[in-house]
Amino acid sequence: SLRFPQKLWKILESSKFQSIWWTEGGKCVAINKDLFEVEVLGREGQQVFHTQKIRSFMRQLNAYGFTKMQQNFQRSASLPEFLAEEAAASAHSQILYYYNPSFNRAHPWLSEMCKRR
Repeated sequence: SLRFPQKLWKILESSKFQSIWWTEGGKCVAINKDLFEVEVLGREGQQVFHTQKIRSFMRQLNAYGFTKMQQNFQRSASLPEFLAEEAAASAHSQILYYYNPSFNRAHPWLSEMCKRR
């Protein structure tokens, strides 16, 4: 069976999943938390990862050297624009971003260096 980084790579490259994708030119992994729980972790009989809990999946990411990234938003000075940006940021908070220097779409061979801590 495949190691965690290889499974992760496989679902990122698959067109079956809308809840997880590459960002930042293939340097980061983006996960829509709620959709991922249903689409990937909630699959009956065809589990990709050996868990149904997002927390356990996040622990796996951490164990393999992934770090959670914050998306930086530039804030507007005007109140209506600020409130609109807050609403967008709130919707955006469902999206988790993870980075690992050895997990890069342009350099697939680096994923071999993702070892469990």
